[in-house]
Amino acid sequence: MRQNSSRTLWFGRDAFGRRSLLVHRPTEEDPRFLLSSVAPTLAEHSSDLQFENGVNQRKYWEELTCGIYSVKIDASILNGHLIGDIQRHEWKNSMVKKLIHWERTHVEPTAEELNLSRGFGKASPSVPAEKVLTVLRESVLRRTCHKFFQTTACNFRDRFSPVAILFSGGLDSMIIAAILDQCIDPRFDIDLLNVSFDGPAAPDRISARAGKKELRRIAPSRRWRLVEIDADLSNLSSETKHVMSLIHPANTYMDLNIGIALWLAASGDGLVYEERDNENDEDLQLYNYKSDARIVLVGSGADEQCAGYGRHKTKYKHGSWLRLDEEMRLDMQRIWKRNLGRDDRCIADHGKEARFPFLDEDVINVLLDIPLWEIADLEQPSGTGDKKILREVAQLLGLHEASALPKRAIQVCTFIASFICSYVELGCELYGVLLCFFLRKQFLFFSIFLSL
Repeated sequence: MRQNSSRTLWFGRDAFGRRSLLVHRPTEEDPRFLLSSVAPTLAEHSSDLQFENGVNQRKYWEELTCGIYSVKIDASILNGHLIGDIQRHEWKNSMVKKLIHWERTHVEPTAEELNLSRGFGKASPSVPAEKVLTVLRESVLRRTCHKFFQTTACNFRDRFSPVAILFSGGLDSMIIAAILDQCIDPRFDIDLLNVSFDGPAAPDRISARAGKKELRRIAPSRRWRLVEIDADLSNLSSETKHVMSLIHPANTYMDLNIGIALWLAASGDGLVYEERDNENDEDLQLYNYKSDARIVLVGSGADEQCAGYGRHKTKYKHGSWLRLDEEMRLDMQRIWKRNLGRDDRCIADHGKEARFPFLDEDVINVLLDIPLWEIADLEQPSGTGDKKILREVAQLLGLHEASALPKRAIQVCTFIASFICSYVELGCELYGVLLCFFLRKQFLFFSIFLSL
């Protein structure tokens, strides 16, 4: 925003970086000051790109740190320079400042508190979960409450779906789906976008189909549309180059793999089973379908806030509750740089907007007010103690099968990642085909899990 009275340009990024904003700061080689939601395509700078293991390493752009900024634009008072120094301004909202510091009051339990949390004499085990469910419902409603979505579905063509979910059938995406069902007109369809690189055999495809069946059980009047998006490893050259441009300045194999998964999922272009009552999907015909939903709900932030990563369990084992709390704080304070900008760019490339219910300020605030041992209990087995609070939320929603699912992340094995990048560099179709054949012979299946 330009303020003409003071000749000042104001710009900023929200406290958690849910929207992408890149900056190029003036240098001797390029004295321009530039802001952009996405970096230029790689082809525009092909003459001076540098690659490390096939991933773009050029440092022209950087993620803008979250905050509010201003810069003077007036050559008459800046010694002939058009742009002055960039100033960063502190947040004025006390709640936002609290959430940025991400400090939890109750971190280490007493033996009695831990026993109560585990159910020994605990009178009301679901009270914290009920609070989380309430704010999550408000969060989803806030992101889908436009009057357009509240209008009766009869005004639109048949089988209309205004909102989609990046969907694996995992805990986080199942919770979002069940809550979304409570928030939008029952005559709207809901698109569940699922990516697989191994067709119906991929674990994420299996869980997505099982998840759809459970959603049908708790919401039989809703039309759930599972969009099965299959990708062929031997035909990803052009897509990979494009996604490399989108994820920049992120530059690791994991960034590329996650970016490809998100980009393909957000396209919404896949296959759907024909809907008929009282029949299993396996007995129905598939037809081509492309989701028209312009809003995509994503489960980012759930693992960071509820101890869903394997490294959280490692930190807990080595340093107990304090080390776990420190690791979770670190995850939340760097999520803007490691995840959200990249994810927003990959999804927005299809003209769609990612929205993050778990990163609503009220949701973060409520989770911070809950004692850590109610959020997770990493002494318990996987599928029980990790993301404990969200498992209780799933139980409240009637998602009994999803509540016991173990953590699954967006991930690929490093060997496959090397194949993708090498394939782009070499541009050799035969190499890709032979390597895919080799992988199948070795029973190394490539699967991307969207636990969102």
